Amino acid sequence: MPLKQPTRPTSNPSESPHTILCITGPTGSGKSHLALTVAQQVALHGIQVELISMDSALVYRGLDIGSAKPSQAERAAIPHHLIDILEPQESYSAARFAQDAKRLCQEIQARGNLPIVVGGTMLYWRAWAYGLSRLPVANPLLREQLETRAKSLGWPALHAELHQVDPLTAARLQPHDSQRIQRALEVFLVSGRSMSSLLADDPSHDGRNGAIIPPDLKLITLEPGERKLLHKDLTSRFDAMLDKGLIDEVAALRKRPEIHADLPAMRSVGYRQVWNYLAGQDTYDGMREKALAATRQLAKRQLTWLRAISGRQCFDSQSLDGQRQALDYCLTQLLHSPT
Repeated sequence: MPLKQPTRPTSNPSESPHTILCITGPTGSGKSHLALTVAQQVALHGIQVELISMDSALVYRGLDIGSAKPSQAERAAIPHHLIDILEPQESYSAARFAQDAKRLCQEIQARGNLPIVVGGTMLYWRAWAYGLSRLPVANPLLREQLETRAKSLGWPALHAELHQVDPLTAARLQPHDSQRIQRALEVFLVSGRSMSSLLADDPSHDGRNGAIIPPDLKLITLEPGERKLLHKDLTSRFDAMLDKGLIDEVAALRKRPEIHADLPAMRSVGYRQVWNYLAGQDTYDGMREKALAATRQLAKRQLTWLRAISGRQCFDSQSLDGQRQALDYCLTQLLHSPT
């Protein structure tokens, strides 16, 4: 079924500011494919789209297969930003993403092009859309102390401690989700308040309908109609990554002396489980099952974030009609003249 073509804008995008689109959804929902298709369709009208990655794994060089990084051909055809900007031993933060995304949107618009932010790291969305000023900044000494305790007691023990002081946050985290457990405990120890209570006070929430989308942004979400079908797709996706050489990719990273298992890059879903397998801590089948379980949990967390956002434009990622509607909506937003 051919798409109805929206009208071409009557003014240059650099002369009239457009609403910025953000395409998100759970892992494996087709976010990147939609963004690339939108960019290609808009190019037929003589307008250049540039994509800004909102993904915590894509920033790292060498994390290609397990992060489903866009191919070199895709990146050559459509400009991409915030991909391959750091080595795996370096760190990136939600606050830095917010700064980078805002700067890039301004630069892209100044060139007369249109930015689209695409990815599924929802903490990055929160920082970019609303800011994280209500949460205390990182405390390196306290983080080191928590790391030391975790090595002695294990992250499940610290997860149990988090449950005592912040049951709402603990309920949405897995006992081995070290990075998020560490951050939630750090927030409590620094501020004396739970992360859940601080986020509840966030002015981006209206207390009734969840997070409010800022007026200059449009949030397009791809959400599966059937959870079981999503799980099947995620299984096929991870198996394809294994077939493409994910284990060899992680093995090459393990050979670099500056890279270790506690780095944020190596805590990424899939990479952590393969790392442990190569370290002799798990069987192949155990690694695969744990990676799939972690991927399903990631998708669940992403959907929880999304369903708390009021005003998002939601489309069924598993329906051809839903995919066409999402594409048509994005094209309409970009190609109609701003009001």
